[in-house]
Amino acid sequence: MEVNPTVPQDRFIFSEAKYPAFVGGFGSGKTEALIVRSLIGKIRSPKTDRAFYEPTYDLIRMIAWPRFEELLSDLGIPYRLTKSPHNVLDIEGYGRIIFRSMDTPSRIIGYEVGDSDVDELDTLKASNAADVWRRILSRNRQKKPAGANTAAVATTPEGFRFVYNTWEEKSVPGYELIRAPTASNPHLPDDYIDSLRDIYPPHLLDAYLEGQFVNLTTGTIYIGFDRAKCGTDIVMEANDHLHIGMDFNVGNMAAVVHVKRGGKPIAVDEITKAYDTPDMCGIIKSRYQGHQVIVYPDSSGGSRKSNDAGTTDLKVLRDAGFSVIAPKKNPPVRDRINAMNAAFSNGYKVNIDMCPTYVKCIEQQVYNANGEPDKSQDLDHLPDAGGYYIYSECPIIKPAMSLNLKVIS
Repeated sequence: MEVNPTVPQDRFIFSEAKYPAFVGGFGSGKTEALIVRSLIGKIRSPKTDRAFYEPTYDLIRMIAWPRFEELLSDLGIPYRLTKSPHNVLDIEGYGRIIFRSMDTPSRIIGYEVGDSDVDELDTLKASNAADVWRRILSRNRQKKPAGANTAAVATTPEGFRFVYNTWEEKSVPGYELIRAPTASNPHLPDDYIDSLRDIYPPHLLDAYLEGQFVNLTTGTIYIGFDRAKCGTDIVMEANDHLHIGMDFNVGNMAAVVHVKRGGKPIAVDEITKAYDTPDMCGIIKSRYQGHQVIVYPDSSGGSRKSNDAGTTDLKVLRDAGFSVIAPKKNPPVRDRINAMNAAFSNGYKVNIDMCPTYVKCIEQQVYNANGEPDKSQDLDHLPDAGGYYIYSECPIIKPAMSLNLKVIS
């Protein structure tokens, strides 16, 4: 197998450090380099098993397995992939790669490997990442015929979290940090970096283009919002379709009402302190007669029941005659916040006079001491509501790149 990696990828794939970490911007080829490192390491050490970790099982299924299978097929190496419940890739003549998710650390038990490869470790909360890392190292106890047991990490920098504390701040022997800016990859489309600059607010570009650790979890959350740039006097008109983001809270329901102008979302009204979902439906019907209403609610409403009849919140909305757009689960909080800040930087407007509480919350909600959105000041409901719609309307797509591989005949 001939590999044509970028300079940072080459350093990472062939690093002999016990614990190398590839910290890179979008498009720098983090996951691809990790998969190639895993496969090369397995071929070099066939007598011990290897483990590969993703934040969720869905990422194992959608990203890891297809790429491993593609590479093995290109190499002409027979394999057998046994999916749930075992999640094991048996490579003929080279042994096993065991796949595990990191969303439930207590399930990282019951197996032993020689080496491990960990994708997007820093997307976990710092405490969870530390727990996962300890458990992964405890699994690395098969004795290898030669060389030390290793555990490699590839991740996007997510502020001053576990990877920063472990690889950059402490500088413990055996821990090697390899940084990869997006621009280090010459195989990307010419407009790739410019496209990221178009969708991300400036404070995120150091992290997501340069692979730098930057402070993402202190101060005001919605730093993309500026009254002078994001304010508008646009109001809803008779024929407008209304796009309503909604947050469920018994006794404190919240909604932000949007219209579109030139394809851009505009917040033109807000609803606060509705008692429950039936009450919210009544307010919408009364206030917005004649409008087609599309609701983008908190996805927990698919199982949550706010009335005595035992009907879910989403069914109450549909029974009221509204269209409902709700994925099976809410987006990660960080992704929703990033989408909001990017939208504010790219034309998302708010009628400040019609949405005074929404504006207050956007301007005043901060991160708490744990780096999470502070919910103690009752400033979270309207931004959450607006965010469910904005994430659906203006999601941030994280593009992927491929590493060129050639099979040597």
